Amino acid sequence: MHSRRFVSYFRVSTKQQGESGLGLEAQRHAVAQFIRDEDDLLAEFIEIESGKKKERPELERALTLCRQTGATLIIAKLDRLARNVAFVSSLMESGTEFIACDNPTANRLTIHILAAVAEDEARRISERTKAALQAAKARGVKLGGDRGYRPEGRPDGALKALKAQSDNFAQSVLPIIDEIKSAGQTSLRAIAEELNARGIKTQRGGKWHASTVRNALSRSELTASK
Repeated sequence: MHSRRFVSYFRVSTKQQGESGLGLEAQRHAVAQFIRDEDDLLAEFIEIESGKKKERPELERALTLCRQTGATLIIAKLDRLARNVAFVSSLMESGTEFIACDNPTANRLTIHILAAVAEDEARRISERTKAALQAAKARGVKLGGDRGYRPEGRPDGALKALKAQSDNFAQSVLPIIDEIKSAGQTSLRAIAEELNARGIKTQRGGKWHASTVRNALSRSELTASK
């Protein structure tokens, strides 16, 4: 049987995921299951970047090697990369052949359609996020500030006001978190990364972490049960 030459390209969202192997091993496994014993996997390239970052140096290196060797670029999941406009643009301009393990019959028209859908989804998500934040602001929720929050020594009235503000903020971000979860990002870490990627700040104006997502969910559940 004729052997094939491949160059694999994997993408993980954060440095922590790249170092821990979260998500990466699953992609490697998909590629390993797809290629045959007689095939040649010339190299693998791992892109560690955020969802909004446009530069793809590892992708460019992978495409260059494909052009030099006549190899085919292989990716684990079409839906994740084909919905990334920067990936689609680079792939189209390179003229490199590619194959996706989860959809080996996909062609250039397929990824063009998926990219168009992704752009539309990104626009709609941005609009819904802005609308949710504006609605929260209209309800009197202070978005961002109070980085120096210290409950100690505050009078009861101030503590109650701060608690109400925290409850309102948790309720304001809950629809956004639910939307992220419905898109398949269900872990606390994944939700935090997506909130940060959308530019949404915590109540104190900082970045989201798994713990702050957990706290927001817990607070919104307590508020809803009252």
